[in-house]
Amino acid sequence: MTRPARRDRGLAALTIPLVIFLALPVVTLVARGVFGGALGHALTSRVVLDALTLSLATTVVSLALTLTLGTPLAYVLARRSFRGSSIVETIVDLPIVVPPAVAGLALLLVLGRRGILGGTLDVVGISIPFTTIAVVLAQAFVAAPFYVRSARAGIAAVDRDIEDAARVDGASERDVFRWVTAPLAGAALAAGAVMSWSRALGEFGATIMFAGNVEGRTQTLPLVVYGEFGAGDLDASIAAASILVLAAFGVLLSVRVLHWGRALDIRGG
Repeated sequence: MTRPARRDRGLAALTIPLVIFLALPVVTLVARGVFGGALGHALTSRVVLDALTLSLATTVVSLALTLTLGTPLAYVLARRSFRGSSIVETIVDLPIVVPPAVAGLALLLVLGRRGILGGTLDVVGISIPFTTIAVVLAQAFVAAPFYVRSARAGIAAVDRDIEDAARVDGASERDVFRWVTAPLAGAALAAGAVMSWSRALGEFGATIMFAGNVEGRTQTLPLVVYGEFGAGDLDASIAAASILVLAAFGVLLSVRVLHWGRALDIRGG
């Protein structure tokens, strides 16, 4: 056996303990959910089904909000140089590193009844905290940066000469983005959207602080995991957790496939 081969085998052996440590709890949870009957229990549990429906509905809305507002922001950060751009990028990235509970408290201080904007909204009869709207806003707050980061990197990687050629041919800025920039950055945009959706689906801390844990109105799947475990219904907790893990696994696998496809396109081109 050659020395490089022995070195590679030794490095591979060093990775095994961490891989096992990361995989074993997740595999155990999913196996308990699938083979222990917890997932079957979820199909008959009104609490889990209501939370699943709410999670899917709110994450779709929060993703739409993220795409609508995040795409122009990502484009500006990728294509424009302006004073304070580094501060804007830091602000955009901040929710990624801020604890979710802190994010929820911050939203409450802004949009709560005694918040800097909440008081004005309350005067006109609009109350956001502890409603389904609060769930959407909490999800968007913590998940949007994942899309903006990925979209910004994807747009920045597009060759500007190709965009300029489209402009020379008479394309408007909107057409350039729609027919040139977006397709070429499509893998990054899609990967960012998928990651943002998965982060919104798993959101817990900001939701419980800003939207509460009201069954049928603000109780999403992560809150069911917490609530049912605290109530002693282990099967319902495992069922909800298994659904989240399987969804997250599917999302991450989709991101990998998108990146592989992009790499193959680059090599093929």
